[in-house]
Amino acid sequence: MKSGKPTKENSTNPMPHLAAGIPASGGQLILHRRARLLKMLHPDPGGLLLDFGCGNGAQTLLLADSFDQIYGVDINESFLKGYQDILRNSPLNSMTSLLATGGQPVDLPSDCIDLATSFTVLEHVPDEKPVLKDLHRLLKPDGKLMVTVPNRWWIFETHGANLPLLPWNRVPFVSWWPKKLHDRFARARIYRRAEICKLVQEAGFKVDEVFYMTAPLDVIKWAPLRNFLRKTLFRGDRSNFPFMATEIVVFASKEPLG
Repeated sequence: MKSGKPTKENSTNPMPHLAAGIPASGGQLILHRRARLLKMLHPDPGGLLLDFGCGNGAQTLLLADSFDQIYGVDINESFLKGYQDILRNSPLNSMTSLLATGGQPVDLPSDCIDLATSFTVLEHVPDEKPVLKDLHRLLKPDGKLMVTVPNRWWIFETHGANLPLLPWNRVPFVSWWPKKLHDRFARARIYRRAEICKLVQEAGFKVDEVFYMTAPLDVIKWAPLRNFLRKTLFRGDRSNFPFMATEIVVFASKEPLG
């Protein structure tokens, strides 16, 4: 597992209210929905996958059967250690390489990756633009990118907000507040479709598809209610209704930078 050392420039977060990302737990529906959507968007097996912000590997492991080699990349070495512990007795160990970035560009050569993924990571980084440009650099000329980001129109702020006098951090409709007010209290960025598409395009990609991913409702603890909602209103992986989706999915193709 390689490790990079943060420089003085990138070790200071210019937006200190942003919380660090926490990986989803294995078995959550959100992981399976993303995996199904990716396999639909990228049906041809084989090649090299890079999962940027792989965390503990719970998401990446669900994608492994579609690729010849996997690079798991994360800034948090403790997450990567947990991922490595899972891999130690797994047949996937020989095909998986884990890299700690230290907040620097990924230590891999340009034009080497077939597909790059980043699942709800961009909202936590100090600046999305250099991250997307580095993913563009890493991809082969015909490479693909899949990113997901929090959807502004979901009823609850998915990462919570540090609101004064309100100890519960998932107050409804905070995500709908005007951007400046939302960003003052929220623990992570949140996006409209046009905002994330613009960022992806400015990094040199052509957006092939963009859509809303249905809320998985993993946070509902009472199983009867959760299962009922999943079988009725929230049963499909995609939603046409923004207020029923936790994430925006963008699937894009690398284009040459001008």
